[in-house]
Parts: sequence; structure tokens; C-alpha cells
Amino acid sequence: MDVNIESLQASINAYAQELGFAQCGFATTDLAQHIEHYRGWLERQFHGDMHYMQERLALRSDPSQLMPNTLSVISVRLNYVPKPAGFCASLSDPNKANVSRYALGRDYHKMMRKKLALLGQKIRELGYSLNYRAFVDSAPVLERAFAEQAGLGWIGKNTMLINPDQGSFFFLGELFTDLPLTPETSVPNQCGQCNACIKLCPTGAIVAPYQLDARKCISYLTIEHLGAIPLELRPLMGNRIYGCDDCQLVCPFNRGASATDESDFAPRHGLDDASLQQLFNWTEAEFLQRFEGSPIRRIGYLRWLRNIAVALGNAPGSIATLEALNHKRRSVSADLVLEHIDWAIAQQEKRLAAPMTFQFNADKLIRTANKIVGHLN
Repeated sequence: MDVNIESLQASINAYAQELGFAQCGFATTDLAQHIEHYRGWLERQFHGDMHYMQERLALRSDPSQLMPNTLSVISVRLNYVPKPAGFCASLSDPNKANVSRYALGRDYHKMMRKKLALLGQKIRELGYSLNYRAFVDSAPVLERAFAEQAGLGWIGKNTMLINPDQGSFFFLGELFTDLPLTPETSVPNQCGQCNACIKLCPTGAIVAPYQLDARKCISYLTIEHLGAIPLELRPLMGNRIYGCDDCQLVCPFNRGASATDESDFAPRHGLDDASLQQLFNWTEAEFLQRFEGSPIRRIGYLRWLRNIAVALGNAPGSIATLEALNHKRRSVSADLVLEHIDWAIAQQEKRLAAPMTFQFNADKLIRTANKIVGHLN
């Protein structure tokens, strides 16, 4: 049948809105410029332990290897912050656990894949013979590159996709299709002279504009990294136990971002206001049960304890914290966890011996962030 591309794309956009996506756009499969940048990133070893990123380079370079005869990519985004983002209380209170906002609620992968599959079915209902495959961070896909090409935003200096109206607190998904869709007009890069994300990164992981060394990134260290967290980076992590949002929170484009309508993304189990000791005391059974359907579950109980142990080592000196660390030490046997608990115990003992020498830096970080944002107004 003859395809009226303009009418079809208008219908796809309408269906995407009905399904709850905040935005939908269309891209080609040509990623030559992005692949060159990606190769350079790999050559610098910025991917750390994520060896699969190197091993699947060919798949990322050629979408037709993931779905034969792919001609176009439908890119969508879905907001996930339940309320306007800001430097929250859990970041300024060193005894609270700070968790990246995307992980406070239910896992987004299945939800978005289901919505994308429904989008493909709706296109078929229009009478088009369509082959498609949905992806949500589940295959070697350069999702930000497709989203940028589809007009959903630009890739900023912190390497996140930034939308001029909605910032960057959203998930991305793709529908590979064999339809000859017309690509969108790209959104011009609007980072300008702003370097707020680079200045505020706690560990200096954004080594240059548009260059992120994952080996220093707190999100990588607490989620992807399998081994011991480097000693020199532990004090810089503060109380961030799963991911880090700092480079997004300081971005001026996130100040006007809309809250999500998805109830599944609302915080569960009080995770947005939980104490470090409370979470550290969870048994493995409690961890698995409470994080069923959560993205946090995939790091496993041992890395969960590893991350919290570092945060407890960074917390103010406290007899109760020291007792919690020693109590957990007696109940675990994994070397990975024991190493970080021992480090945390040493930090606590040092702090209790000279309490006036320690000052948690979260309040300073927030003041610095507000100052940076103030200069941007």
C-alpha cells in the first residue's frame, strides 16, 4: 500500500501521547558521527568494567544487525520524577541514604517495552505491514544518539540527553521499524558556556565537555562496578548508595521539568527518606522481597551492602553507626563486603577519636550548586 508518511507520523505521535510518552520523534539509522565519538570513548578505557560495550560495538554501529531491514527508529521519552527535582534532604543529611531518583520506584524496562509494543500494534492497526522491535536499555543501542537525531533534545556536556523544556529526568526507548519515516529537525545544542555539571561532579568524572570517565562516576561505581570501590573515591561519594543525580540537578534546564504522571515511579518503602542504618540492617531476604520489581535488585545484596558501608564510613562519627558496622561484620563472609566494612569502621573510629576534624560536605555541595545556578540566571 502507498504510505502517506506525514499522516502516518502524525498518527504515531498521537498514539505515543495516548500511551503516556512525553514525546516521540523519528530518526534514521545513520549514526556515523556518534559511533566515531563512541569509539574514542572506548579507546580511552572510559567504559571501565563494562566490557560488553566494547564487545558489542558492531551491533551498536549497525541497527540492521538487531533487526533486519531496519529503515527508521521511533524514539520516545518518559518522564520519571514524581515531583520537581532539587537537591533533596537525603543528600544534605549524611545519615540518610541518597538514591538516584530513577530507582526510587518500580523498574521502567518492562513498562516501557510494553508501551512500545502497543505502539507497534497500533501502527499495524492502521493497515501498514510493519516489522518492529522494541528496545529499552536492553540491547546494544545508542539510545541518546537516536533521541538526539529524533529531535528529543541534545546530548549535553554531562553526556545526558537534555530537552530544552523538560531537562533530562526521563527514560528513553526505541522502536526499530522497516518503515521509511522522515527524520525530525534536530534541536540545537544549548549548553553554551555553562559548565555547572562539570564543576559540581563529586568525583570529577566529567573530565571534559561531553567526556565522561565512567571509572570515576558514582553511578558506575555503585551500579555497574563489580569489585572494590577505589579508596581515593570513597570519601567523595558521600551518602550516595545507588547512582548519582548531581550533574542533572545542577543543570538549569531541569528547573522547569514537569513531574511524571506514572504512579509506578513514586518512591517505594520510604526509600527517599530512609536512614543508612535502616537499609544496612536489611537481611538478604528483605532486600530481595522489598526490591522485587525495582532496578536496584539487579546489583545484588552484596554490592548493596558494599555501597552502604562506604556511606556509613562517610557519615559523622557515631557509636550507633560503629555498632551497626561491627554487627553486620559478624554476619557476612564475603570479602568484598568485609573490605568496605573494615574501611568504614576505621573511618568511624578515627572520627570518634577526633570528632571536630570531620565535616560532611553535602551542605557545602548544595551551597556551591545554588551559587552556580545563581550565576546562570
